[in-house]
Amino acid sequence: MNVAVMKTKAEQAISEAFEAVAGKLPGGALVKARRAEAIGKFGALGLPHRRIEEWKYTDLRSSFKEALPPAIQDTTPLTIAELIVALGPLAHIDAYRVAFVNGQHRAELDDVSEAAGLDVTALGTALGSAPEKVASRLVGPADGDTGAIVALNAAFMTDGAIVRVADGATLAKPLLVVFVRAGAEARSIAVRNIIAVGAGANATVIEAHVVLPGSTKDVQVNALSEVSVGKAATLHQAKVAVDDGKCVHLSNWVVTLDSDATYRGFQFTSGQGLARNEINVIYAGQGGKLDLSGAYLARGGEHIDTTLVVDHAVPGCASRELFKGVLDGHARGVFQGKIIVRPDAQKTDGKQMSQALMLSEDAEFYSKPELEIFADDVVCGHGTTSAQLDPDLLFYCMSRGIPENEARALLIESFIGEAIDKVEHQGLKTALMAYATGWLAASARG
Repeated sequence: MNVAVMKTKAEQAISEAFEAVAGKLPGGALVKARRAEAIGKFGALGLPHRRIEEWKYTDLRSSFKEALPPAIQDTTPLTIAELIVALGPLAHIDAYRVAFVNGQHRAELDDVSEAAGLDVTALGTALGSAPEKVASRLVGPADGDTGAIVALNAAFMTDGAIVRVADGATLAKPLLVVFVRAGAEARSIAVRNIIAVGAGANATVIEAHVVLPGSTKDVQVNALSEVSVGKAATLHQAKVAVDDGKCVHLSNWVVTLDSDATYRGFQFTSGQGLARNEINVIYAGQGGKLDLSGAYLARGGEHIDTTLVVDHAVPGCASRELFKGVLDGHARGVFQGKIIVRPDAQKTDGKQMSQALMLSEDAEFYSKPELEIFADDVVCGHGTTSAQLDPDLLFYCMSRGIPENEARALLIESFIGEAIDKVEHQGLKTALMAYATGWLAASARG
């Protein structure tokens, strides 16, 4: 006997929205067919819920009350001056830049001139102009093991950056991929980046999700990045997502490392009403090195979920993960980290740590570190902690004449700074600390 599962109001609205906008989305017949497959898969799966183990602590089916209309062919004006305001501390970083407003590429805001070894194309343009078979591959898989959120991205994505770094190239400056939301209209935005770093190349890519002050708070973002790091190449990638405390931000990174590749990833999340940052890394060649870290700040009723899977599929690779969060008010933090060591992945070296600092008795932190080891010659470990500020350290600072509020801020900055120090680019590190300091100042004001 088949049991029909009732769709929620939001799930019904998402399917109806696709029917309404499908003809306006970029791409030819093959792309539209892939989009149709993706929305069909979403219809079969529905929004993730707590009966799915990976979504146990972030039940989208119950928390996702409404589906906002998709942003399609958006023309909201944005000037360079407004872009700088939206970027905040990130505006001080000397970088190449490609910009998107409400999920739509804005070439007039780009600055990628004289970027030797770097090729950047707007995904929306490629979907519309590339040969059909090539364009359909850009949509990505709509079947297999991909989940409902990835399927939604494939169905609705409007634009994003296709980034290619040539073999052996070293970028003189970071590439800043900026996604700005602006305007008064409530909307959902789906974007996808495809980043390919050639063999022996070296690059830094910063993905920024920011908001122009005064814009609507009702926004739902679905962002996916497919990343491949070539043989003996090095990629430093960071994602900064800052908002005003109501945005729904669903993010996926899918990273593949070739032999002897080095990947250093960092994620900073602040001011999101509900955020789910999912990271999947697989080693496709021996000798790969991964350093993955992040920091998140939440207060009020904000909810931030970091879920990652590091798949050691081949021998002789190393991975390090460190994630730190600060939770105030009724905020909730979630960390789910899984390290998989396949049967042939001998000489694997993997370590993982997640820590949360609780500034309120009402804050919640859920942590589920996992090791799945099917090889015997490995060195692996994981740990997790959650605690309040150490009263002895606070007393020590105050006994040296530091006022209590300043002493608390110093201790919190020191805690979160350990994760931010993993960022090697000094300009980005300075910007992240500026965000953290501003957040602490706002929390102190209540």
